[in-house]
Amino acid sequence: MKAQKLNIFSFNTPQMRTFHITWITFFFCFFAWFGLAPMMKVIKDDLHLTKPQIGNIIIASISATIFARLLMGWLCDKIGARKTYTILLLVGAIPVITVGLATTYESFLVYRLAIGIIGASFVITQYHTSAMFAPNIVGTANAVAGGWGNLGGGVTNMVMPLVFGAIMWMGYTSQQSWRLAMVVPGVILLILAFIYNKYTQDTPEGNFEDIKHEKTEVEKGSFKDAIMDVRTWGLFLAYGACFGMEITFDNIASLYFSENLGDSLTKFIGSTDKTDILKWAGILAGVFGLMNLFARAAGGIVADAVGGKYGLKGKGLLLSGLLIFEGLGIVSFSQTREIWPAIIAMLGFAMFLKMANGTTYSIVPFINKKSIGSVSGIVGAGGNVGGLLMGFLFKSENITYSEAFTYIGFAVVAIGIIMAIIPFNKGQHQPATN
Repeated sequence: MKAQKLNIFSFNTPQMRTFHITWITFFFCFFAWFGLAPMMKVIKDDLHLTKPQIGNIIIASISATIFARLLMGWLCDKIGARKTYTILLLVGAIPVITVGLATTYESFLVYRLAIGIIGASFVITQYHTSAMFAPNIVGTANAVAGGWGNLGGGVTNMVMPLVFGAIMWMGYTSQQSWRLAMVVPGVILLILAFIYNKYTQDTPEGNFEDIKHEKTEVEKGSFKDAIMDVRTWGLFLAYGACFGMEITFDNIASLYFSENLGDSLTKFIGSTDKTDILKWAGILAGVFGLMNLFARAAGGIVADAVGGKYGLKGKGLLLSGLLIFEGLGIVSFSQTREIWPAIIAMLGFAMFLKMANGTTYSIVPFINKKSIGSVSGIVGAGGNVGGLLMGFLFKSENITYSEAFTYIGFAVVAIGIIMAIIPFNKGQHQPATN
């Protein structure tokens, strides 16, 4: 039976044990996915990277995830979340551990592309929580698991510079230290592969291979059902606008604070030391990610409350409003030239962005209960498509980073307006209640 409430202090039931293991696993997948981002200043100097090359690297880190998320969503519907996650962790750990072997821009680009597949972990996490929780609480469960997992993208901005510094303290050069630092998250992924396979299960009743009728029910849905629903593509757009911006900001924030706001940051920390600048740029970028501790969950909680009273139409309008305010906040951030106004503007748009993330995936389980994996995969891929398109703006030699943020902000506002007219309540499906 699906859990009717989210008791975050419980580890005893299969539902809550799976909930905690899946968000922790997602956390470290995000940690590994963006582990290179806070060290990009050092990597840039080491590999002599140009701005267009850095833009290509950002694009590469996101692009592979698009196809991986589609594949993982389909696999979840076919073989279950437990086996799918285990496979992803084992495969994804390889490029994370070995990225330090890259010595040229081209080889680093290939590794960054390969590491991007672990971003598909999000789809499996959302699928797994959807399988474990009842309709009255599934939006909250998805948002909390997603938010706490996304927290890894912020924590890595704070922790990886410390890991890098600790390795340098042991006598290694900066060129050696960033390479060795990535071994840490890679090994963690391998450990989690064992834990996920051994201690989680696909459904409250058991694993797919043990419960024939449960597997048969899931297979009644199809990828075609998901792609033929206009609501799926509405959520695809929405997630591109919110999560796409999140992964773009996770990739670029540390570099943006250290370079575009470098003079103001130097005054703020009272130091011109490169290590201090890297550390503080990482901390400021990490604050953005740390808001996932509560902001995405807030989106899911509010969405569940709105949905209980106004249905999917209400959730759709809520998502519309959040995206509009997110876009306006991004435009405001793009106009700042000093650290404190930039921090305030960042916190503002981050709150709306992460609430929009949570609201999007509070709607996903209600689109088609028999193709939750496929819908989740398509919508999740939308987040990466959004990030991919945004990456092209940051790659351009003719557009400054500030201008790129401005263009993105207005695009997000436009998508927010579109969400207001998507008929989310049309042909409404409810997730299974048992």
